Amino acid sequence: MSSLLRLYILFICLSSIFIHLNGQEKVNKKNPKRPNIIFILTDDQRWDALGVMGNSILKTPNLDKIANQGVLFKNAYVTTSICCVSRASILSGKYEYSHRIHDFATDMSKEMVDQTFPHLLKEAGYYAGFIGKYGIGTHPPASDYNYWFNTEEGGKMQPDYIQTFSNGRRLHDTDTIDNAIQTFLDGVGNESPFYLSVSFKAPHEQDGNPPKYFIQPGFEKLYTDVEIPSPITADESYWNAFPDFFRTDKNFARQRWKGLFGTPELYQENVKNYYRLITGVDAVVGNMMKKLEALKISDNTIIVFMGDNGMSLGEKGLEGKWFGNEESIRVPLIIRDPRTADKIKQYKASQIALNIDIAPTILSMAGLAIPHQMEGINLFDVVSGKIPERNSFFYQHYFLGSPNIPKVEGVVTKDIKYMKYIEHGYEELYDILHDPHEIENLVKDPKYKNQLNEMRKKYSRLSKKFGASSEQYIKGINNSKEF
Repeated sequence: MSSLLRLYILFICLSSIFIHLNGQEKVNKKNPKRPNIIFILTDDQRWDALGVMGNSILKTPNLDKIANQGVLFKNAYVTTSICCVSRASILSGKYEYSHRIHDFATDMSKEMVDQTFPHLLKEAGYYAGFIGKYGIGTHPPASDYNYWFNTEEGGKMQPDYIQTFSNGRRLHDTDTIDNAIQTFLDGVGNESPFYLSVSFKAPHEQDGNPPKYFIQPGFEKLYTDVEIPSPITADESYWNAFPDFFRTDKNFARQRWKGLFGTPELYQENVKNYYRLITGVDAVVGNMMKKLEALKISDNTIIVFMGDNGMSLGEKGLEGKWFGNEESIRVPLIIRDPRTADKIKQYKASQIALNIDIAPTILSMAGLAIPHQMEGINLFDVVSGKIPERNSFFYQHYFLGSPNIPKVEGVVTKDIKYMKYIEHGYEELYDILHDPHEIENLVKDPKYKNQLNEMRKKYSRLSKKFGASSEQYIKGINNSKEF
């Protein structure tokens, strides 16, 4: 073979290698290493039950740190304030009218599961894990996950706080979840990408008559020397101001108030217990972050933290969620993505964020397309100014109905809130900008006539699309007795 021919062959080989490497570089630039994603969900944690949201008593240093590394959404809400419905909305990115989960006993159909963001992540190559309370139906889709640790096994629909294992060992639910997170992360190691859902029972009370809080060992004496301030609306006159259909001992929120907050001593002890459970969750989050650092994957792991709904802690003589008051429908939301631009890190977002936004936001952060059927939006498109922020949203809650939990629909904006108890035609209008405790119902105030008419128009339009009177609801809603 001549020297010229050898040089020609060498040139061709080197050119091929260069073209391949150059092409691979372009591919890597277009498809950078996909992030790991951890979604943490607490149960009944209201918006202000977080240190970084201004609570000077409650200690949540690890969650506060995550918030200061990412985006803290100060106006995050749920479209339905009850565990099963809200969780279905989180997974599907849809309102209740669309995903059709109305109670605790109904399972998601396979068609619906296939449209949830965890399924789509797994289809895209993510290693999927689930830990904790699933909270929808009695046959959760365990096969849709590579790692499955469900604390409500056996169709309980609500896990016990004290978990009893086959060897007789008893462990608090929060500690059980802590151990499962460590096991998952040790097993997945540096392999990526992975998605992990962590769903706590805390700070939900243990259902019973009366309900009760079970505290982790080591947290029982926390906040002992602290005096919890009473709510602004704790006076009995606020309960007495409710209409007759609401002001009844059959109202579940009143029943639970009596068992947990009915005396000053009960109020002090049980708000502290609520706080103790949240601080216990925060400690687990701290252990998780230490593990991510030890595995050297923290810089490529997105953390999303949210409450599935809020909780009234004695305001207006109520305990629970369900209704349209701020304590019930407003929740904490933090998104920490280490890859985001510096300009939106440590950002305190005032835009309205919803539980139906979680699915499209997570899919977008993973580099996946947002399915057209999802009704939420990508929150990072909002905070970066790529799309306009929403100015209102539709609220709905239909589970059980009067007298236990009167059904309610409404429209919420940053400034004004309109709620309608649809079984009774009773309306509420609150100027939440100037009256954040929702003390004065302005429906009959002539100064707010224009705002009332405007909100009624918005409600009429949105209820026809999303509400109980829409075509999707014609067949009715299953009145299960589980709550």
